Amino acid sequence: MPKGLKSTSSLITIGFSVAEAGVNTFTQTQVDLQLNPLDNEVFVVQAIDIQGDFPDAVNGLNTSVNTALTTTSRTTMPRLSDSACLATSESQIRVTPAGVEAGAPFMEHSMDTPPAMLEYIGIISTNDFFVQVEGANNINLKLAQGKMYGYRARADASVYAALVQSEVLSA
Repeated sequence: MPKGLKSTSSLITIGFSVAEAGVNTFTQTQVDLQLNPLDNEVFVVQAIDIQGDFPDAVNGLNTSVNTALTTTSRTTMPRLSDSACLATSESQIRVTPAGVEAGAPFMEHSMDTPPAMLEYIGIISTNDFFVQVEGANNINLKLAQGKMYGYRARADASVYAALVQSEVLSA
């Protein structure tokens, strides 16, 4: 348990999904955690499993599907190095000049190697988190889905203020 926090729930699993609004269009959805700011309530994230659809095989084109989960709203696809980004996933098909028949699929996930001895991977102090999806060179709409695992906790007043300020400033 992080210092300055007191758990107020057992493990909670939150499912989420987002579909592109148009083919190859950055799309984001907001997921409400229903936290109680009057009680300095936060959500301690222990793990995230996020998956995007597979990209389409398009002759002569590299295709991809990128997904992410962030603590604040984004207008473009975030990278894992973004301070508000808690998880990413990317699937690609890379082709050679010979076309799709010679293409190779690649997948990357932010948690490919489970962290050793980590109590948590992030703390969400505002009421929402955001899930993004964006395809490139695909023919069909793409979807991202997943689950976030964690628990509710109550923060000391000074810890809560610092967490909220940090999260808002990372927007």
